[in-house]
Amino acid sequence: MRRLGELEAEIMDRLWAWRRPTTVREIVDDINVQRPVAYTTVMTVAGILYNKGWLLRAKEGRAWVYSPVRSREEYTAALMEDALGTSDDRPAALAHFVRQMGPEEVNALRKALRAAGKRPQA
Repeated sequence: MRRLGELEAEIMDRLWAWRRPTTVREIVDDINVQRPVAYTTVMTVAGILYNKGWLLRAKEGRAWVYSPVRSREEYTAALMEDALGTSDDRPAALAHFVRQMGPEEVNALRKALRAAGKRPQA
């Protein structure tokens, strides 16, 4: 999976944070608080994200409203999976990653592993 581009990430960050269907106008207005961006540019990138399967869209009046297909956490997990996939030795790469974790992250990982162990095997 390819990492999101800069504007793609800005759009997704807002949609993940707002947790509601959003128009391109709302996204443009929010980005323009920090830097100028054209409505048509955001509209084009939102369409690209829709075509890539990252966004759902629905008509609301005359405008499209967009919402994310996956959560930020699912996106992050997919990036982590891809990063592990670049190694010839996935267990070693994973071990290096775990050694860089703080105590809270290690505890969260232990909890996730216990929960995964309780799942029925497919």
